[in-house]
Amino acid sequence: MKLDFSSGFLSAVCTILGAVSFLTAAPDPNFHIYIAYGQSNMAGAGEIRKGIDDVEHPRYKMYATTACTQLGRPNVGALYPAIPPMFHCGEGLSIADWFGRYMADSLPGVTVAVIPVAVGGTKIELFDKDKYAEYLAGEASWLVNWAKDYGTDGNAHARIVEVAQEAMKEGVIKGFIFHQGESGAMSGNDWQSEVKKTRDDILNALNLSADTVPFLAGEMEDSDAGGCCYGFALNQVGNLPNIMKNTYVVKSTGLKGNGKDSYHFSSESYQEFGLRYAQKMLEVMHKTTAVVPQEPFGGKRVTLPGRIEAENYDLGGQNKAYYDSDLKNEGGKYRDDGVDIDTIPAGGYAVGYTRKGEWLKYSVEAPLAGDFEVSVHVATGSTAAGIAVFVDERILGDSVPVEKTGEDWSSYQMVSVGKLTLPAGNHEIKLLVTGDYVNIDYLDFSLCVDSTTAIRSGRQIHEQAKDKRLRFDGQKVYLQKNGKKFDLLGIQIK
Repeated sequence: MKLDFSSGFLSAVCTILGAVSFLTAAPDPNFHIYIAYGQSNMAGAGEIRKGIDDVEHPRYKMYATTACTQLGRPNVGALYPAIPPMFHCGEGLSIADWFGRYMADSLPGVTVAVIPVAVGGTKIELFDKDKYAEYLAGEASWLVNWAKDYGTDGNAHARIVEVAQEAMKEGVIKGFIFHQGESGAMSGNDWQSEVKKTRDDILNALNLSADTVPFLAGEMEDSDAGGCCYGFALNQVGNLPNIMKNTYVVKSTGLKGNGKDSYHFSSESYQEFGLRYAQKMLEVMHKTTAVVPQEPFGGKRVTLPGRIEAENYDLGGQNKAYYDSDLKNEGGKYRDDGVDIDTIPAGGYAVGYTRKGEWLKYSVEAPLAGDFEVSVHVATGSTAAGIAVFVDERILGDSVPVEKTGEDWSSYQMVSVGKLTLPAGNHEIKLLVTGDYVNIDYLDFSLCVDSTTAIRSGRQIHEQAKDKRLRFDGQKVYLQKNGKKFDLLGIQIK
């Protein structure tokens, strides 16, 4: 979610590129897709051994990312047998070639596919959607021409996303395999940040989360094999897991070079390296196969009538308990999720930096059936903000525009969303952002009664007091669960 909080936080001027899209056909869970990107060791610099590397595996496929009519792959985005060269029309054996074969052999009943985008000699900036054009403008023509295999402007990020979006209609993105670093090896910590950005940009474009999509980065050629850049591998590649969630390093120790230069591996070593990538991916898959259930934050449902703090959305992660347009908590407070949370001047926390299409879910319980007035405590410096509330996936009324509450994003006001009747029991509340940039403090669910209804409701509560641990004194209703007390209008009594 993107911006806005008070006390020195900058107002966002970004515009949304598109709303959340939903696939109309269910992807096959047994069709696993991996995104492979980097430079020459990923693109393919090994000799293709006849009768060994060019033999088709029936359950290993590739999505063409460049048109190679001479190889029988004329259509970008189409699915073909994964036979090298995969990344360009005239390169060699890649880490990805044997990675996919070993993955398929290890997962009976699963078909594996790769989306291959890599350019020999390139720096990481080629995969940065915001920097690739400037980077290519200063590069040699041979490298620029290779990059243009992935589109007339050389936008490698766009080609990955374009093909992946179509591939996700058929299967599931299960991870990244990455090898880059020989070029730009002196970039230091900037290289690490660039790698993270390229990964995160792809995930954001595909509405995926790093929590469920592991990233494997391979080391450069071992110095014992004459490699030029193994120190970089130890210091930079080795540190990626410290700054990137769900990231793992694949070791190159013991792999042999090609005997021609200090950058590339032998064909046998590409095969072994592919095996190591597959072993690491399988190890990671076994760690992450357990499904994280959607559960109430803190282990307890919010009782209605009552207040739902916006930052206490359910556990379960991206696309289950919440949807956020990026993977970073921009506020950096309270929770280590993609939802953006920070402190507010009045104390406590609020969710901010919000974008249209983002949502949060909350597990609640209503001990008794009742009519409720729903309102939300919000702030915005925008004139286009809006929210909607869903109860058990049914919208409450319509989307509600949120008028500008102030210039500094610290002026919070209550906005009425509507009324609803809830049966007793457990329910799910979903808060949807329908217009950019609204800060959300909390949601209030208050009993909605007139005097006649109050008497009738009081009698009902009195009759059910023994089972529900409630009591009625003729004037006030005390909701004793969690120590909270409310009057007949549903207003909490301090």
